[in-house]
Amino acid sequence: MITAGDIKKGVTVEWENGVWTIVDFQHVKPGKGAAFVRTKLKNVMTGAVVETSFNPTAKFPRAVIETKEMEYLYNDGELYYFMDPETFEQMPLNYSQVEDAIKYVKENTNVTIMFFKGSAFSVSAPNFVDLEITKTEPGFKGDTATNNFKPATVETGYELQVPLFINIGDKIKIDTRTGEYLSRA
Repeated sequence: MITAGDIKKGVTVEWENGVWTIVDFQHVKPGKGAAFVRTKLKNVMTGAVVETSFNPTAKFPRAVIETKEMEYLYNDGELYYFMDPETFEQMPLNYSQVEDAIKYVKENTNVTIMFFKGSAFSVSAPNFVDLEITKTEPGFKGDTATNNFKPATVETGYELQVPLFINIGDKIKIDTRTGEYLSRA
């Protein structure tokens, strides 16, 4: 159990029949009345964000989130299939569970899947991925010195801004936390 007075950012708790991560918190001691903890919570299953206040003595059970490394296999148009590399079991997930990561992940890429009480709720891509450019305007010789960018599409369908010297067929490194171009691969 964790008390509201011991809350920190990133802690995951069970509250009101859901699993919530503490996004922000503030201990408030008004001049009159009892102290309280003002928090911003994010539901890890639905993504909903709620702001609420708690008495510092309120207690919550700490939620245990399990993570597992799995391999992305394929998409059948509706579901995304992942395989456990140890047991070779396949697990289908729907788009709402994979939407943050799937734009950076191509087939046969390892991802991290998060579980709560045995059910998967989120997929995380590796921090950095190397993807090939499939669509962009042609670059010109001498464009390497400027700090201008152009739109490009990578092999997963994700669109981002890249420097003018990047061409179709080039492999680039992308930071999946920000979605930005880092360098040529």
